Amino acid sequence: MQRIYLDNAATTPLDPQVLEAMMPYLTEKFGNPSSIYSYGRETRLAIETARKLVARTLGAHPAEIFFTSGGTESSNTAITAAVRDLGCKHIISSPIEHHATLHTVEYLKQTGIASLNYVRLQADGHVDLSDLEQQLANAGKKCLVTLMHANNEIGNLLDIHAVGALCKQYNAIFHSDTVQTVGHYPFDLRNTPVHFITGAAHKFHGPKGVGLLYINENVQIHPFIHGGGQERNMRAGTENLYGIVGFAKALELATANYEKESTAIAALKKYMAEQLTKQIPGITFNGDAFGKSLYTVLNVSFPKTEKSEMILFNLDIAAICASGGSACTSGADQGSHVIRAINNDPNRIAVRFSFSRHNSTDEIDTVVAKLREMI
Repeated sequence: MQRIYLDNAATTPLDPQVLEAMMPYLTEKFGNPSSIYSYGRETRLAIETARKLVARTLGAHPAEIFFTSGGTESSNTAITAAVRDLGCKHIISSPIEHHATLHTVEYLKQTGIASLNYVRLQADGHVDLSDLEQQLANAGKKCLVTLMHANNEIGNLLDIHAVGALCKQYNAIFHSDTVQTVGHYPFDLRNTPVHFITGAAHKFHGPKGVGLLYINENVQIHPFIHGGGQERNMRAGTENLYGIVGFAKALELATANYEKESTAIAALKKYMAEQLTKQIPGITFNGDAFGKSLYTVLNVSFPKTEKSEMILFNLDIAAICASGGSACTSGADQGSHVIRAINNDPNRIAVRFSFSRHNSTDEIDTVVAKLREMI
């Protein structure tokens, strides 16, 4: 049975060209980048070349780019440093952030290190910017605003420039979890009012276990992980050499093919939505699916019946990969905190389908036919 993979917001398959770029660093170019002899120098050069490429692609300075183990470490580092090093005593976030952010801000609140408020959400899941402004105006202390650029479950996109402008106005620090958008949209960080952004290579056909933290040159923070002086004293530990090379290559490919691929993937999303609407009665879509939304994510709301309750299980049996929420909760199906926050209807079942360049309309036809059969 041919597997159909529609969970690309969880992770994507590694691009063969990325693997090819990584291979020398998995085999003969194995030197420790901190060693002074030629083996070390050539791997050091590979890391700095990758850093320059990533910086150029994102419109940043190479000194603002730090490599980490992934989006979770990057967000933890930025949020913790904003409170510890940049004087933020109050955090404003949203109830639909990724757990890498939510669990971090909740921990800081519980330990009494910072106070925490959530911004109000509109009915379609977008952040209410007037509420954000009001909270910033009334905070009375320095704030950290941490809001994701695109929601990993419903796909809603934040106006990162509008939020950044508000943060600037109220002298707040702005961290945005951009894990779902780096590698999927063009960035120009020189002209984006943000202090920290994050990325993860495995969301755009790069390897797992390597991420990005952008730290704006105007802020000075201390490391989150202590030890050696790697990553310009910002992150101790021998660098994930082949991962970093893979990150840069994946980002380069994603950027080069952005126009063509984003158009094709957006067309797939639209096609699936049309077919589902035509063929399955009573379905709706969560979030602002056809407005300000990721072109890669479609979150479908099915009426709850005995059959639809088993929908993910039955899709899996049919060799179709989709998800009910975030994949980052380690297989524990506790339902989705995002869906609960925006549309807490116990009579609906949410399923997220997320697409990549490897998907086709034929696959979508198969999935829709299967869903019809199941429901």
